[in-house]
Amino acid sequence: MSVVPLTLTISLCLVFTFVIFFLCEQARGRVSSAERDSLLPLAEETSRLAPAPALRDSAPPECGGHDDTRAPCPGCLRRG
Repeated sequence: MSVVPLTLTISLCLVFTFVIFFLCEQARGRVSSAERDSLLPLAEETSRLAPAPALRDSAPPECGGHDDTRAPCPGCLRRG
């Protein structure tokens, strides 16, 4: 088997792939740049606190909720 046609075929596939990726990147516009994208991991994040789950809201309807004087029902214990 001749190596030249195989080399040309692979080279043309690589060129075609580069042209497709280049055109997609140009069509994306100037929304971002390589410099800006490389600095994204260093950007400060705003801290958000997760709301504490309310035991009465997450209890099954037949349970009625729990307080400090009652033990959790088996359905609430299964759900963890």
